[in-house]
This record gives sequence, structure tokens and C-alpha cells, in this order.
Amino acid sequence: MSPVKADHLEQTLRAPAIIAGVGVHTGQRVRLAVRPATTGTGIVFVRTDVTDRDNRIPVSGQAVVEARLNTMIENGAGVRLSTIEHLMAAFCALGISNAVVEVDGPELPILDGSALPFVQLLDRAGFRNQAAPLRFIEILSPVEVTEGDKHARLLPCDRYEMRFEIDFDTPVIGNQVVDFVVDEATFRSDIMAARTFGFAHEVEALRRAGLARGGSLENAVVIDGDQILNTGGLRMEREFVKHKALDAIGDLYVLGGPLLGRYEGYKAGHAVNNMLVRALLARPEAWREVVRTPDMAMAG
Repeated sequence: MSPVKADHLEQTLRAPAIIAGVGVHTGQRVRLAVRPATTGTGIVFVRTDVTDRDNRIPVSGQAVVEARLNTMIENGAGVRLSTIEHLMAAFCALGISNAVVEVDGPELPILDGSALPFVQLLDRAGFRNQAAPLRFIEILSPVEVTEGDKHARLLPCDRYEMRFEIDFDTPVIGNQVVDFVVDEATFRSDIMAARTFGFAHEVEALRRAGLARGGSLENAVVIDGDQILNTGGLRMEREFVKHKALDAIGDLYVLGGPLLGRYEGYKAGHAVNNMLVRALLARPEAWREVVRTPDMAMAG
């Protein structure tokens, strides 16, 4: 399968859909509504709780301002929104080019810690093809970034591929690798339900710093020593590395379209992914926007 619908048209939603939940860091209840948008809109977030200045935050590589614990975007008026990556991954995998997302708080709801509830939300909204060709981000030459022992790179490829590797001392995780074609079928079957994860001692430190107030066993896999604290354990094999891949799909979709290229990440998180996005944008000769017509369908 290709990473988008076979006709390679822009897509939006057929109807609005609403979901609510708590923000993982603020612990505040947040209401989120996804709405259809016209061709060329892209993904635009709207902070409906902000009324004294411009509350629209169009997604772009330049809009990302912080990417340590999550991916945060900001507009020219200084309005910020965090934890967009799981919804962005769902938009990418399901081929949504244009949507307006209304949020009444400073971060998206964490829901169950995966992209599954967002996929279900978009499925409820439905999908509609639009009369505009889909634009892909084609990688023309390698781009690589490194931060300590973490690194990520983009390579030329005639479809969207991803390889991710993690390596943790704890035997519960250890070394895990996933290598796959980023398409809707694979995302739905293998990636979307993988949950975010953390260590019990880190969660306590975050809470002391005023973060992770909404974090719980309901929205994250929590590891304590050599044990997983969640009653049901893991949802799937290699859930940890699959979630890191999910994050990367969302982090890269800020570029404005699906990739024609291969992403390879080693221990990379949001910060390294954002470094990679900025490194790519700083090298205009390394990429281009392309339109693919149906008779140029990708191998898969």
C-alpha cells in the first residue's frame, strides 16, 4: 500500500468529531474537536480558550518550539500547544492533509497514550477526497543529526519507510528494532495502539517539577525496575519501539506532507526528530515537494 489513498488527492474529514480527556502534563480536562478544512489549509490547531490574541496555530516545521517531553508548537502571538504528535501521526497515516483542530486547553488529551483513540475519532468523522493533488516531501540526499548517542537520518527512497531502534539497560525493554513501510494498513495493525512509556522514578521527578500531573497507568506503560506496573502488561510485541516510531511519524508530519524517503532513528526522541526536521529545512537542495498522479503510484 501507499502511505495515502491510491488516487493521491488531498483529503479532509467528512464531518466534525469530538473527543475529551486529560492532558498528560497539566492534568486538566481538555475537549478536542476535529473539523473539515478546504484544500491548501494544512493542519491548523485553534486554542479556543485563548480569546485576547490570535489563537490559530498552523502546523509547520518552523512552528515547533520545544520538543523534549513532547512536541510543542507556537504561533506568532506566542500562543502554544503541546503533545500534538499522536494526532499528527494519525493524520499522516490516514492521509488527512487538511483539518482544523479546536482545543480548549494548552495541550491535547493524552487519552490512552497511543494514537488508537485519535484514529477512532477520525474514522467517526469520515474522509473526503478533495480536488487538489497531494504533495509529498521527497528526500533527495541524506540528512543526519546526532545528539550524544542518539541519532536520526533521512535517506532517499521511492516510498515512506521507517526503521527505529532503541536500547535500554532494563531487561523489560532491552534492544528493540522495528522496520516497516509507513502506510495506513501497517499503522492500523502494528503501530497505532502502541502506548507511550516511562519509568516510575522519572514520573515522580516529573510530578515534583509540576509535570505529568495527568499521567497514569491508564495512559502510559510504566516500568519499575524489571516489572511493568500495568495490570494487563503490554499490548503487543515490541510495543516500546513501536511507540517511538509512532512519535516519529507524527513529528515528521509537521513538514506538511507524507515522505518519499526513509527515516532511520536510534534512541531518537522528539528533540532529535525536531533537529532532523530543522536540518532538512535548512538544506533546500536535500528535498522537494512533489505531486504524484495515480499512474506514478509508489511501489509497495
